[in-house]
Amino acid sequence: MEQLLHYVWKHKLFPLKSLVTADGLGIEVIDTGLHNHDAGPDFFNAKVKIDGTLWVGNVEIHDRASDWFVHHHEQDVRYDNVILHVCGTIDTEAVDSQGRPIRQLQLDVPDDIAEHYDELIHSDHYPPCYRIIPELPSLMIHSWMSSLETERLEQKTVAINERVVRCGGDWQAAYFVTMARNYGFGINGEAFEQWACNIPLGSVAHHRDDLFQIEAIFMGQAGLLEPEALPKTYRDKALRDTYYQRMASEYCYLAYKFSMQAMDFHQWKFLRLRPQNFPHIRLSQLAQLYYNRTAGLSEIIECGSLRELREHLKTQATPYWQTHFAFGTEHTPNEKHLSAASLNLMILNTVIPMLFAYGRHICNEGLCDRAFEFLEQLKAEDNHIIRMWQECGMKVENAGDTQALIQLKNEYCDHKDCLRCRIGYEYLKYGNH
Repeated sequence: MEQLLHYVWKHKLFPLKSLVTADGLGIEVIDTGLHNHDAGPDFFNAKVKIDGTLWVGNVEIHDRASDWFVHHHEQDVRYDNVILHVCGTIDTEAVDSQGRPIRQLQLDVPDDIAEHYDELIHSDHYPPCYRIIPELPSLMIHSWMSSLETERLEQKTVAINERVVRCGGDWQAAYFVTMARNYGFGINGEAFEQWACNIPLGSVAHHRDDLFQIEAIFMGQAGLLEPEALPKTYRDKALRDTYYQRMASEYCYLAYKFSMQAMDFHQWKFLRLRPQNFPHIRLSQLAQLYYNRTAGLSEIIECGSLRELREHLKTQATPYWQTHFAFGTEHTPNEKHLSAASLNLMILNTVIPMLFAYGRHICNEGLCDRAFEFLEQLKAEDNHIIRMWQECGMKVENAGDTQALIQLKNEYCDHKDCLRCRIGYEYLKYGNH
């Protein structure tokens, strides 16, 4: 309930009656103050008139007045400038560190807001606010979607910046790790990121003109050249496979040369994966892409259109993997290349966040703007989250919209964080209108 009190105070959703202090003095709220999300009072620099006198200072909010002492505010000088203690229930007096009494206001949450908040939190429908979505002003929806779109890119920027730190400040290496993670397409994302962090790009660069050696390093560092990594059902056949033998031998030499250590192959997941999505195929496609020298961060930055990006990111598995999905498992020839849908996902989850993050890093607004332009030009995603929102009445036109709606579900709906959501705000205000 305290969170709801914060919300009611911040947005001045007060009950339709005069506000008075616990000792009977009239209150007029001029400015609720700046919401503080760190340590200290909940709202800074609020302005309230108490019995006709203007007070400027901080406001603290609790469910019960006695929480003041539970949190030991009476011993904390940071709370000496609190001009008003707002409570759901006043069950005791409050004092500052000097023992001086602090005026208190018992703020009753209006019944309709309390009822609507309870509906949002406990409704079996998902999302619980679905009833009012078709009635919301298009301007409000557009504004909220734009904010969510930016918020999602900023969230991805945090992850990218963390990779840059792990890569010793090398943005090219961080781009490689980000791209590799997205080659896992969800199921093997963590394994691919771990694998990419285990690739010594400086060493691989010495053999960049030899596709076979690149693939040997990529497969070997993934642990997939270990005999134990070969499924028992065709291990004997795989061990006799000439390509496997050559690659295992080459990796053994290169691992010794560069002091490389393979990752644990148990990290890879194969259950319910279609053969064309096996790690072997994806690693071969990455090896070809690395060999082509077309998809590094510097090359991507130069791309001014989606068509150019797709040309740079196009890749296919090397010849051996056109007829195999694992070592020793031959099948009908099939050109294994990234599909158009996969290319769009790589642009959406790798290129666009990197352009935005790197643009922020070098203070280049042009790169950030290009990231948003690509989002607007890219086709909307089609998944269960997007279909759910469309059934609720949300209009979806491009990938920017779908990224916003994914952010809305993951960061607000799933956490029942309706009080930070603009749709939730509208629901609390109008609910059953």
